[in-house]
Amino acid sequence: MSDAIKNRYEFVILFDVENGNPNGDPDAGNMPRIDPETNLGLITDVCLKRKIRNYVETVCEDRKGCRIYVKDGVPLNRSDNEGFVYAGIDNAASMKAEDLKKAVKKQVENGTDVDTLVRDFMCSNFYDIRTFGAVMTTAVKGNLNCGQVRGPVQLGFARSVEPIVPQEVTITRVAITTEADAEKKGTEMGHKYIVPYALYRCEGYVSANLARKVTGFSEDDLTLLWEAILGMFEFDHSAARGNMAVRELIVFKHASELGCAPAHKLFETISIRRKDDVQIARSYSDYEVTVDGNKIPDGVECIRMG
Repeated sequence: MSDAIKNRYEFVILFDVENGNPNGDPDAGNMPRIDPETNLGLITDVCLKRKIRNYVETVCEDRKGCRIYVKDGVPLNRSDNEGFVYAGIDNAASMKAEDLKKAVKKQVENGTDVDTLVRDFMCSNFYDIRTFGAVMTTAVKGNLNCGQVRGPVQLGFARSVEPIVPQEVTITRVAITTEADAEKKGTEMGHKYIVPYALYRCEGYVSANLARKVTGFSEDDLTLLWEAILGMFEFDHSAARGNMAVRELIVFKHASELGCAPAHKLFETISIRRKDDVQIARSYSDYEVTVDGNKIPDGVECIRMG
């Protein structure tokens, strides 16, 4: 694995949805998430990280250093136990929590730096820990200092560029489950929510300082991150999410580890506006996206992908 990155980055992801529900809210009948004061659509950072994780898992297929820690159907403790075994606690998987705590304490008393060993093992083997960080080693209920790893890559909520108007679409179900249902009625009614069209903007950050000090997030990892962001919806198509695509990834690369300009000033250089002759946007081509290069300070390079 290559050395940790040496440059700070900020980035903006522009993606859109057509006739789909990009992130339903379970507390609102799975209606698309929305800011009630502005009617702007919202998508959580957790949702977007899931797409990135799924892309990496699909493309890399558990190759060395690219396993995924937070995944469906795999208990976190199962992966944690691999780190304990690496730290010299061979039967961690079969131990009760209290016994595991005692074993960890004994290793520490014998001079073994369990914290560092477990953290380094987990970071080197799991891409999403190296990237986003994680709350690990839940089996010992926070008794290890390595239990919480702060990742160098962070995402904010995505927010639509313009207010959205979710639509409730009525659907019919022809297939009948039981004979009793067939006698009562021929079809069943249901509904689903869609957003006819929306362009979303998400802002993110990559800390070279945290990469060097904590997880070892490398240039190879960064390349894979950009690839995963650009393709995160390509293996996630479904009837519920409609047609979703990342339209552009705008990256600001600093010339140093700690950066050369505040992130918010770089984000403000990006302008997204609906074209004058378009009343209601229904495609990405209905918008103009510009970056004001005159406001980007020395030591920062703007890279546009997509």
